[in-house]
Amino acid sequence: MCSHATTRLPLGPYDRVFVLTGAGISAESGLATFRGSDGLWEGERVQDVATPRGWKRDPERVWRFYSLRRSAALAAQPNAAHTALAELEERLGDRFFLCTQNVDDLHERAGSANLVHMHGELFQSCCDSCTRASFRDEQLYLTKSDHALCDCGGRIRPDIVWFGEVPYHMERIFEELARCTVMLVIGTSGVVQPAASFVHWANEHHPQREAVRTYYVGPEHPANAAAFHKIFDGRASEVLPALLAAD
Repeated sequence: MCSHATTRLPLGPYDRVFVLTGAGISAESGLATFRGSDGLWEGERVQDVATPRGWKRDPERVWRFYSLRRSAALAAQPNAAHTALAELEERLGDRFFLCTQNVDDLHERAGSANLVHMHGELFQSCCDSCTRASFRDEQLYLTKSDHALCDCGGRIRPDIVWFGEVPYHMERIFEELARCTVMLVIGTSGVVQPAASFVHWANEHHPQREAVRTYYVGPEHPANAAAFHKIFDGRASEVLPALLAAD
């Protein structure tokens, strides 16, 4: 079912809201997306800049790519969709949980706090060899001479989940899916796994299946559109402020 006219999302005093956001919400802040003819990855093969093998083969190329992404993210600002989600969290408290596939920090800058980045964080780095905890890092590594080494001798890499690696926070994500009564998905293709399966998992595994209401917001229908109870067509920055407005 589709809706072109935005109505207010019905939320009761006991509802628990699980939000999943994808590249579409960041695109509205000017950050290019993975897919599309003008996508961020155009001109770079995924295997060269987003796989462990690519990192091992040419870390300078990988760091140059992510440094450009850092520059773009630093220049971007949260949009009205990010703000609407932060305001919803403020009202719901611990009944709100946000899982983002995005690696930028626009949700945090808008005020969101109860969230996880399943694909890592653009402004975090880690060692490729030891168990050193990841750390905040806004440095731009544009040339090989800029690269940093860990105390163990390993190389510092972006703390990004590359293709072939396991997404972060999966246990927490499934815990929150199991207890949500409302799932709101925003700006995703419905193709990339495992995130594309979250709506199916919520529908099938909730203790009270009939209690889960699933909604999608975006200008284009995702590949898994049939799994949602209702789809709100439009840009998230235009739809969400009215959809999530307080009573």
